[in-house]
Amino acid sequence: MEHEHVRAADPAVADALEGEIDRQRESLQMIASENHVSRAVLDAQSSVLTNKYAEGYPGSRYYGGCRYADDVEQLAIDRATELFGAEHVNVQPHSGTQANQAVYFAMLEPGDKVLSLDLTHGGHLSHGHPANFTGQLYEVDQYEVDAETGRLDYEGLAEHAAEFEPDIIVSGYSAYPREVDWERIQAAADEVDALHLADIAHITGLVAAGVHPSPVGIADFVTGSTHKTIRAGRGGIVMCDEEYASDIDAAVFPGGQGGPLMHNVAGKAVGFGEALTDEFEQYSKQTVANAKALGEALVDQGFELVSGGTDNHLVLVDLRPSHPDTTGGDAEVALEEAGIVLNGNTVPGETRSAFDPSGIRAGTPGLTTRGFDEDDMAVVGECIARVVDAPDDEDVKAEVRETVADLCAANPLYE
Repeated sequence: MEHEHVRAADPAVADALEGEIDRQRESLQMIASENHVSRAVLDAQSSVLTNKYAEGYPGSRYYGGCRYADDVEQLAIDRATELFGAEHVNVQPHSGTQANQAVYFAMLEPGDKVLSLDLTHGGHLSHGHPANFTGQLYEVDQYEVDAETGRLDYEGLAEHAAEFEPDIIVSGYSAYPREVDWERIQAAADEVDALHLADIAHITGLVAAGVHPSPVGIADFVTGSTHKTIRAGRGGIVMCDEEYASDIDAAVFPGGQGGPLMHNVAGKAVGFGEALTDEFEQYSKQTVANAKALGEALVDQGFELVSGGTDNHLVLVDLRPSHPDTTGGDAEVALEEAGIVLNGNTVPGETRSAFDPSGIRAGTPGLTTRGFDEDDMAVVGECIARVVDAPDDEDVKAEVRETVADLCAANPLYE
């Protein structure tokens, strides 16, 4: 990819940009929250809309000159509405966390009660972690997955809700490899007269493609990221019924942020358009098939998967049974040296620090975008196992790097 204008004006930044594209081309990007967007999305996000302030909403802006900004944002809204079947969509949040923030600000008062999944069990910072604004503004209690099965304990969640009496229950997760039964969580919320926020940040694309059940029409609010499994412009989205529309819009702007990032909204519009195609549905199905193949390969190599497998785009490996002396941080560093980029991750019943946990999380969205199939994922699983088995063996890492180079050459990126 060329960055001639950057090169002429700022060689140091151009070097970094070219280094990054080489890094993505020449290694396996398996962080579950990452993907490779299309050239069209890249072009939209680097467009002249970066110059435009468009505070407000289509047809009701605080500045002039918003004709084309209105066109782009309305396209993003209309396409998201069609994709998800939502009554109301706000496409302006700068991130998934700010999408969640909009729901909290619209519906809660400081000190209200939030019930969410514990971070070490697969939750997210914006669901109530004490380092996040949610943990500082609200009274937070957290449920857990079943320690034995690694799956959500819906009956335990309902009992927890009856005892805690939350104002809102948060579902949707950042490291949960199984399908979510939104209706059971909604029933738990109904029993205690709580709202229900389903955060589908990780599985937005899988939901859009119909390969994971949708919480739209079940939960009161659905939020998501727009740059993970859905491969659109970077940012967030909020969906809700029409009765909440004005409250959500006001919580996004002016409540939580000023001018929208219109170039990112353009990227969302383009990505949502791509997600409406049959090709995207096939891509999403392949993403799940690849995750299952990766999980099976890791199990064959002696690894233990949280919940025993996966239904979505990621696998979560608990290293303690097979590699008790290897931390997720150790594995992450060694694998990156071998050309495989994933992350150390906490696991249910975590006994180590979140900064150097007991598991690793690996996702397949990016590799599937490159064209990887189940046979490729079996090879990737073997490569991961070889490195984790011998994280300090430079010969092993060198051999894996060669295999990674062959896989990348067979599945090129941004030619």
